[in-house]
Amino acid sequence: MGVRIVEHPLVSHLMTCLRDKNTEPAAFRAQAGIVSRLVILEALRDLPLRPREIETPLEPMVGTELACGVAAVPILRAGLGMLESALQLFPDVAVGYVGLERDHKTAKASSYYCKMPDMDGRLAICLDPMLATGGSASQGISLIKAENPDGIVMASIVAAPEGIERVQNDHPDVEIVTAALDTGLNELKYILPGLGDFGDRLYAT
Repeated sequence: MGVRIVEHPLVSHLMTCLRDKNTEPAAFRAQAGIVSRLVILEALRDLPLRPREIETPLEPMVGTELACGVAAVPILRAGLGMLESALQLFPDVAVGYVGLERDHKTAKASSYYCKMPDMDGRLAICLDPMLATGGSASQGISLIKAENPDGIVMASIVAAPEGIERVQNDHPDVEIVTAALDTGLNELKYILPGLGDFGDRLYAT
């Protein structure tokens, strides 16, 4: 599967605000929420539909409704910054959680928590705002796959080429949707130009 970059003037504007080191946490959370909604909408644009007969105030008609459910699985803790947007867009979404903590010296992630919902009849969206090395995303996707969802899509806010390559190598069947594709990683495996540590800026830690 390929990579889709969300191209919209509002996304470009908000990404500049998110990248600005002077953006305060409250504004950062609000702006990240809007970008997340736009990314999630793009990631789930191919959800299947089925016909549904309804009565409007004037006459009967045949509309459409979603033909499958959605499961959202954020990679903790930064992925929580995207979860609320998924809940707002899809109130019946099932939610799972994958806790992965990155060692800042080795840049490798270790698992400390995993809780998955019933994925039967659902398309799963993996939420990881910073797709840097791709290690956490790849591990998270593997855990989601074990639950046999109808499909999986990866949603991020900023992605590095290294992370995209890792996910595509490990999970060629998973499409990646992101708001920005950046230059690459520095020696500490942070995305450049990036926006810093998403979780730290989200929660002012």
